[in-house]
Amino acid sequence: MNVRPNRTALACLFALALPCLSHAADYTVQPSASTLGFSGSFQGSSFDGHFDKWTAAIRYDQAKLAASKFDVTVDLSSAKTGDSDRDGALPGTDFFNVAKYPQAHFVTTGFRQQGAQVIADGNLTLRGVTKPVSLVVAFKPQGSGATLDVSGSVKRLDFGVGGGQYADTSVIGPDVKISAHLVLAAK
Repeated sequence: MNVRPNRTALACLFALALPCLSHAADYTVQPSASTLGFSGSFQGSSFDGHFDKWTAAIRYDQAKLAASKFDVTVDLSSAKTGDSDRDGALPGTDFFNVAKYPQAHFVTTGFRQQGAQVIADGNLTLRGVTKPVSLVVAFKPQGSGATLDVSGSVKRLDFGVGGGQYADTSVIGPDVKISAHLVLAAK
């Protein structure tokens, strides 16, 4: 007896398998071991800060970047730099204006390989302004989880941060560096 494969059945099987081939892994951030930070300069001296409250939905696969996605929401009132004057000013109208814009939001629009580096392109919304931002990504699998380090930079005045009397870039530097170290567990 000669058995021929049913072409329709094979096509259906392939169609069902296709989404599995392009699925990236979903991860849960371990907040106690993770940090979301920033750094800038004030009167020529650098300072570092971090956010205490933020959430991140991470889907990532180094081999399938097209299926990867980052979606990060930051509670701007949780910014801390260790300087009480600066920490008191950041939530105010001249900087984050948390009364009107309590959160910042970054979501990727795509990933690309640039030499040995992976770049996450996305949109950052801060103070009601949305601008494209690109971040360098370093992903390291570890057992069933991973670590994810991200770095980049934004121009604060593009988002109206430190406007008015604080717009002078000789006092507060124009660039703010963003950095994150995330410890991830597979979902």
